[in-house]
Amino acid sequence: MSRTLPRLAGHAVAAVLAVLWLAGCSSLPFFSKKDDAQAADAAADAPIERAIYELEIDAPGDLRKLLQSYLDLARFQNAPATESITSAELDRLIAAAPAQARSLLETEGYFNPTVRVARAANGNGDTRVRVAVNPGPRASISKWSFDVTGDLQKAVEAGNEDAVVELASLRRRWPLKADEPFRQSAWSDAKNLTLARLRAEGYPAATWATTTARVDAETNSVTLTAVADSGPLFRFGPVTIEGLQRYDERSVRRLSTFRRGDAYSELRLLDYQDRLLKVGLFEGAVIEIDPDPAKAAAAPVTIRVKELPLQAATVGVGYSANVGPRLTLEHTHRKLFGKRVTAKNKFELGPSLRSWQGEVISHPLNNLYRNVASGSIEHLESADEVRRSWSARAGRAQDSQHIERLYFAELTHATVTTDAGVANSGAASANYHWTWRELDSLLLPTKGLSLSLQGAAGYAVGREIRDDGITDGRGAFTRAFGRLTWYKPLPGNWYATLRTEAGQVFARDHVGVPDTLLFRAGGDDSVRGYAYRTLGPMVDGTVTSGRVLWTGSVEIARPIFEDRPQFWWAAFVDAGNAAKNWNELDPALGYGVGLRWRSPVGPLRLDLAYGQEVRKARVHLSVGITF
Repeated sequence: MSRTLPRLAGHAVAAVLAVLWLAGCSSLPFFSKKDDAQAADAAADAPIERAIYELEIDAPGDLRKLLQSYLDLARFQNAPATESITSAELDRLIAAAPAQARSLLETEGYFNPTVRVARAANGNGDTRVRVAVNPGPRASISKWSFDVTGDLQKAVEAGNEDAVVELASLRRRWPLKADEPFRQSAWSDAKNLTLARLRAEGYPAATWATTTARVDAETNSVTLTAVADSGPLFRFGPVTIEGLQRYDERSVRRLSTFRRGDAYSELRLLDYQDRLLKVGLFEGAVIEIDPDPAKAAAAPVTIRVKELPLQAATVGVGYSANVGPRLTLEHTHRKLFGKRVTAKNKFELGPSLRSWQGEVISHPLNNLYRNVASGSIEHLESADEVRRSWSARAGRAQDSQHIERLYFAELTHATVTTDAGVANSGAASANYHWTWRELDSLLLPTKGLSLSLQGAAGYAVGREIRDDGITDGRGAFTRAFGRLTWYKPLPGNWYATLRTEAGQVFARDHVGVPDTLLFRAGGDDSVRGYAYRTLGPMVDGTVTSGRVLWTGSVEIARPIFEDRPQFWWAAFVDAGNAAKNWNELDPALGYGVGLRWRSPVGPLRLDLAYGQEVRKARVHLSVGITF
């Protein structure tokens, strides 16, 4: 017995040591990897508790939209399931919501808001979070100041008239005035706009020295202080032109809107750029000034142009309510016979209109002039008549920043065939056309005025063949025409367009003035609701051309969708007519509604108009603007 017990005790101790050794080994990596992986897989497969909640925001309309857009509670509510938050994270967002909402409200000028966040269970057992906001009074601007340092301030102190006027203009156009509501975005916009104006008007290196918005939460008022460092006044220096291969450098330099040493103006550069594009030689043009303040006294100017090809031909298919479908063929040669002239030919082929127009125009000359020679041949069927006409003219054109001038001598002839007979007439005349524009955009205007005036004096010879005999008439005549268009933005994102035009031919009754110099009304850009050239004096039941004209139009329009501002709807009223004299002029009325697409190449208009005189509705389709 004494020998057996020690032996059993030894085996027991060995067993215990073995168990302890195995337990220690199990903690080593090569023993525990499989078990840990199984545990990790099990943890990954376990569902994560996602917070499902409803959010209600009780706040005034615009502020409610602000909070719905930027409050974290709103953003995470609509997040995908893989990005949604847990219950613990929801607790954190609810706790942070009042402070976050107050910060957002301060950007809109509310510095004493009351924000309450309540949490409850809805009928489904899910969480319902309600954010109630009382914004309190909105802060307003109590006073503001705008000052400058740098060369502009030195020039003002020295009594320089241009500098005094410029500083006064910047202050007058400061966007934020006293007693207006304060908004952080408006404050940022005001600073950006004012600095951009300063940089555009002679000081491209201008920066803000200080800008401060001091808020008095007790009185709900804000004091604005802005001081700009103008930096040096820049003056135009040497000009370098890049990108020319086919065309003469003189064609670029002669269009310049400035001379070396002139004070810098961004408007002059933009005007110069527009001229380069309008001349018809370049696809693109960029003009830049070196903004290095060290070169301000004679800042280098770089002009980069992208030339249009030497020749271009286009084929187009189109339709208009005036003349119906048509095929258009155009060819342009921008250096005819190697000379500094551009030649254009355009053919239009359709069931109602067949025409050719040709033009030869010089590249820019001194003082922005260009020599012009042109001609046309036309066969037009409209309003139960056929008109065949041709013209030839020679003259000069001049385009400046706001004014276009064209004066020319012209020979014209027209033959008009109607049920009443045939009228042949020709004329030689001297003409002057003048157009002035002050618009926010030439392509898509919404604000400003345009005025077009035409005058002519000449001698006409005509013959009219009718069933009751032949009438000859010749003699002197004069012609006057004007068209005024006013674009006006209105409150509520509305836009108004008002147009009126009037014309008269002065001649004795027997003088046969060519039909191309007389007047008719009706059509897309005249009185909508009536076919093209169908309004005029009636002779034996046939519409003819008159010696006087008046039309007018009032149109209001606004965007259809807030997120697609290029699509508009419109309502309009047109009136007008042509007649033998003012006593016989009886305006016809047309009115309707339309759709507008403000495309990159100009506005496309689709109108449904009702002509009160004919008691019919008519669809009008047109592209572009007529000034």
